[in-house]
Order: sequence, then structure tokens, then C-alpha cells
Amino acid sequence: MSELPGESEQRLDVIEDDQENGDAQPQDIGSSLFTPRTLISFGLALVVFFFVIRRTDIDLNESWRQIRQANPFYLAAAILVYYFTFAIRGWRWKKMLGTAGISEETGHPMPSNLGMFEIFTLSWFANSILPARLGDAYRCYLIKRRANASFGISLGTMLAERFIDLIVLVFMLLLAGLTVYGTHAPDRAENAFMVGGIVVVIGVIGVIVLWLLRNHIEEFLPARLARHYSKVRNGLFDSLSQPRGPVLISVLIWLCDGLRVFLVAWALNQHISYQAAIMVALLSALVSTVPITPAGLGFVEGIMIYALTTIGVASSTAGAIALLDRFVTYGTLIIVGGFMYLWVLRKDLRAQDARPR
Repeated sequence: MSELPGESEQRLDVIEDDQENGDAQPQDIGSSLFTPRTLISFGLALVVFFFVIRRTDIDLNESWRQIRQANPFYLAAAILVYYFTFAIRGWRWKKMLGTAGISEETGHPMPSNLGMFEIFTLSWFANSILPARLGDAYRCYLIKRRANASFGISLGTMLAERFIDLIVLVFMLLLAGLTVYGTHAPDRAENAFMVGGIVVVIGVIGVIVLWLLRNHIEEFLPARLARHYSKVRNGLFDSLSQPRGPVLISVLIWLCDGLRVFLVAWALNQHISYQAAIMVALLSALVSTVPITPAGLGFVEGIMIYALTTIGVASSTAGAIALLDRFVTYGTLIIVGGFMYLWVLRKDLRAQDARPR
């Protein structure tokens, strides 16, 4: 549906004003869960998943048999590695926010590292049940509530973080692909590598254009939009001014993702190489960035199964690895994030009741 003139800027003002006044509530996630857009995205995920099963001739009974025999120690290690990435993501974002002027020194009561872990878990939980990566905006909302931070500046730092992660992901994916396939990658894998490279080029060009025109774009925007754009721009470029630390953390994050897939495969007694595990993990991460279904449901499983079969893993075993890995990254997140969300919701409701009438 097209927007009326001025409607988009009014929405930005409402978001910012609600953040300032503390009126926006995290219950919005629950109310968004049963919207037509969300239900359609889950329906699409089911269609894609069944299409993948039919095209790859996976025997789900055999996959399930292998999953039931999974080594619990390797599986537990994979879960720990997965949630460790939330901890280092939270620590990195806190540092990037500080670079953009949001820190204890500037008067913002920043959450502890445990608090940042909670924010990231809730954000990824929201991304797992809502389409269009709405959890990213929810993350900025939470840091606004807890640190009295500007929503626009927080959004800018989040975009900078995503930009760095994407560039590092694609470079590491290309390196892993060369290691695994050499110069003879399968057509679909080669297409995925090419798409990743194109996305990075477009992103780099976009950031360069924004930098070159940073002081001129506001001249063409209405006053309200210009104010919000200025905050997002400052958050983006201030946090990119010191890229070395965020880039190194990004490398560590993707190495951990590869380790997670490696451990999941070993839990099923499938001894794939670490380089292959990194390639599979990064391909699935690249696909999950497309905001079509929640957390890339359907698409991620499909690319994992395809990538695993290209390195000699049997279809049913590839299906078992993909499903078990999704249990780690999706199933446990629904459980942990769901309980955490209800806990935060309960605290917020208690705080509201405690306010003087």
C-alpha cells in the first residue's frame, strides 16, 4: 500500500517520540506474530522446505534415525558455541555504540555484558518469529529503553555492524569455497559466491556514496526526515571510523559459526572438514540475510543440504545435519528467547504497575 505524503516521516517521529517517552512496548512482538504478513512468511517457509525435500530425495525417516543417535556432547558444544557468538556480538556492539557517543562516559547507563547478551538473544528471537528482520529494530528499541540512547544513532551502528559482517562473510566464504572446491565449484555454489560478491560491491558503493554526499542529502529531505537521517548517518560513520576491532570480531564470529556446523556434523558421526563446515555455515548465513521468511526458514535448510551434498555427504545425512543445526540455531532460540522475552515483559509490566498514578 502506498503511503500518503508525509506519512513516512510521521511514522519516524512517532517511533522516536515513543522511544523518548517510553510509550512503545515490547508486546508489539506478540501482536505482530499473527499478522497476515507473518503468517504468509511462515507458509512460504513450509512450501520451500517441502520443495527442498522433494527435490533432494531425502528420506526423513533415515534423517530422524540419525538425529536420534546424535552424540549429546558434540551437540551441547555446538549450542555453547552458538550462544557464545551472541556474547561477543553484544560486546562488540557496546564498543561500537561507544565509538558513536553512547557510553557510560557520555551519560548513558549502558547494560552489562550479560545485559547486551540478553538484548542480542531477544533480537534474534524476534528475527526468528517475524519476517523482514524486525528484530534488528527491536534491538535498537531495547538499547534505547535501557541506555536512553538515540534510536537513530543505534540504528546507524547496527547498520555499520551488518555492513562489516557481510563484507567479512563474503570474503571468508570465497576463501573457504576456494579451499573446498578449488577452481571448479558447482554451478549453484558458484552463483551463490557471485551473488555474495555483487551484494558486497553494491554495499561498498552505497556507503561510499553516502559518505561523499553526507552533507548534501539532508538538503533534499523534509526537516523531520533530515533530523532522523542525521542521527542514522552519524551512528553509521562514527562506528565505522574504527573498523579494526569490529572486523576482527566478525572474523571470530564466522569462525565460530563454522565450528558450530563442524560440531553438529561430528555429532552425527559425519567427519567433514572444518573448511567445509565454514563454507556451509557462511552460505546459510548469507541466505538468512534475505528477509523473506523468519530466520531464512526453508531457504537456509535448502542451501545447507545442497552444499553438504556437493562435498560428498549423502542426502539423508545432509538433511539430518541441516535439521539438527536448525535445532541449535532456531529451536533452542525459540525456547531460550521465548522464556527471556516473557521474563522481560513481566519486568516491564511490574515497572509500569510501580509507577505513581
